[in-house]
Amino acid sequence: MAAQLKPEIWSIRSVIAREFQQVAIEHGRTLAPLTDRLKLLESGLDSLGLAILIARLEDTLRVDPFASDEFVESPVTFGDFVCMYERVSVRIA
Repeated sequence: MAAQLKPEIWSIRSVIAREFQQVAIEHGRTLAPLTDRLKLLESGLDSLGLAILIARLEDTLRVDPFASDEFVESPVTFGDFVCMYERVSVRIA
C-alpha cells in the first residue's frame, strides 16, 4: 500500500500553488511549473507578485513565517517556501 500524504500538509502545498497561479494570472505573468527545485526568482512572479502572494497566504493560512522567531533566511526554492509554511502551520496547530 502506498504511503499517504498528511492532508494538512497537502492542503498547504495546494493552497500555495493555487495562490501562485492566481497572482500570476492577475499580473499577466507566465508561471513556471511549480516543482520543489524551482527557484522563486525563476517562478515567473516578480518581487511585487511575491509580496502579494505572501500577504494573501497570511490571510488564507493565518500564519506569517517571516515574523516567526525561528525565521533565519529567505526560502530560495518553491520547495523551501512550502516547507517553511508547513513548519509554521504544524507548530500552530
